[in-house]
Amino acid sequence: MTDNARARKLADRIQVVVAETLDRRIKDPRLGFVTITDARVTGDLREATVFYTVYGDDEERAASAAALESAKGVLRSEVGRQTGVRFTPTLAFVPDALPDNARTIEDLLDKARAKDAEVREVSTGKTYAGDADPYRKPDDEGYEEDAAEATGAEAAGAAGAAGRAGDDDTDDTDGAAAK
Repeated sequence: MTDNARARKLADRIQVVVAETLDRRIKDPRLGFVTITDARVTGDLREATVFYTVYGDDEERAASAAALESAKGVLRSEVGRQTGVRFTPTLAFVPDALPDNARTIEDLLDKARAKDAEVREVSTGKTYAGDADPYRKPDDEGYEEDAAEATGAEAAGAAGAAGRAGDDDTDDTDGAAAK
């Protein structure tokens, strides 16, 4: 088995060779605006999957797929000549789903933007329930009384917690640690 770094390097090289060969040597009129987006090679370097996109409608995509299948032999021999590997990998051409996925994501984002605009439009001119500023400030009447009550409650809570920490009869973890 080969390491993954070698397979990645070979896949990158295959991507470049196939793209250049399609641009320079393949003169098939069925071949549309084809872009080689990615190439992947199996770990044993025997099979290569070449991902491509075609600009155009479904008919142009089908024609380009047929042109790539008919040019597979020329492309494989060129890959073998330029890479210099012992066994030239077989090529499989797969239409890349990335543009369709990107289009789906863009549609979902457009729907989210429309919903956000709808919520923004509904909330325009509305006010929050309750006071504008619900927090008390030192200038408010009764602030010192509430602060004194809160300080007394915090002190009682701290004393209770300290008393519980010193009580060994109720703490099972200390007894378990001593054994």
